[in-house]
Amino acid sequence: MAVTVSLFIFFAVVTFAVVVFLTRPSATARLVERRLAGVRMPGSPGALGGGGSAEFLKQSILSEIKWLNQLLERWGMAHKISVLLTQAESSWSVSTVLLASGILGAMGFFIARFWLVDLIPGLIAGTLAATLPILVLRAKGARRLNKFNQKLPDALDLMARALRAGHSVGAAIEIVAQEGGEPLRSEFKEVYKQQSFGLPQRDALLQLGRRVPSADLQIVITAMLVQKETGGNLVDILERTTAVLRDRMRIQGELRVRTAQGRLTGWILCLLPVVMFFLINAANPGYADVLVHDPVGRKLTYAGIGMMALGGLLIRKIVRIKV
Repeated sequence: MAVTVSLFIFFAVVTFAVVVFLTRPSATARLVERRLAGVRMPGSPGALGGGGSAEFLKQSILSEIKWLNQLLERWGMAHKISVLLTQAESSWSVSTVLLASGILGAMGFFIARFWLVDLIPGLIAGTLAATLPILVLRAKGARRLNKFNQKLPDALDLMARALRAGHSVGAAIEIVAQEGGEPLRSEFKEVYKQQSFGLPQRDALLQLGRRVPSADLQIVITAMLVQKETGGNLVDILERTTAVLRDRMRIQGELRVRTAQGRLTGWILCLLPVVMFFLINAANPGYADVLVHDPVGRKLTYAGIGMMALGGLLIRKIVRIKV
């Protein structure tokens, strides 16, 4: 039985790896796609004229297969996944993410059905396995967003010094695009390119805010747009905003230190029963058969898992303090 399960998992992983390798776009294809990014008006797609303000949109391909790309274009979730890929700076395509989710979901369902008789645990295991690619992308996007927030105050200081030296706002953005650290450099470079192509500065900044879901960045964009509408000393505004952002980061660090014990307690309480279950069964095979094969034992197991998940969510809600 164990050999069968091992062979199934091995061939499933190999198949998944081969499919991902064959469907991923090459570096040349990604470079060509970036260079062929088009410009269109939101009022009339694909045209250069029409009402409304101009907006620069990258013509991202959701799938290398033409008919599948047309199908995904009509599905709103595919565009959300595309935005998530952009925020995570991933080389995957939307079709690759969906294919990986399907394969992992099927693997999770059949493995759970192999060990458990009930259908509901298999569906839950399949659903959780199918969400793994999305969770990986969210984790990568969160790390990139954290790096962006950490480098944002330094970039604002650089902009303030450039403005104090007599440069324009566009030139200050260009300096950040050249001197700033990643991922902030690439995002400000995109803003500068859009301004060079004729997009108004307000629209370019708003698009930056849509690409990077950062609360700190929203504060900066709001301050710059208000200054542009009402006037005032932009250097002083940027310096004050930088001070606010640094104080906010300091408070967030202090909160993270003070809630470390709560987070550690949550992880221990959630993982300890699972680890002890496998350790006891390894030391004494058949010890927990009543929890797997007996109907009442399975119901108690499902209830325990549900209460553990609820407790973990409650602890997470308590220790996550927004600043």
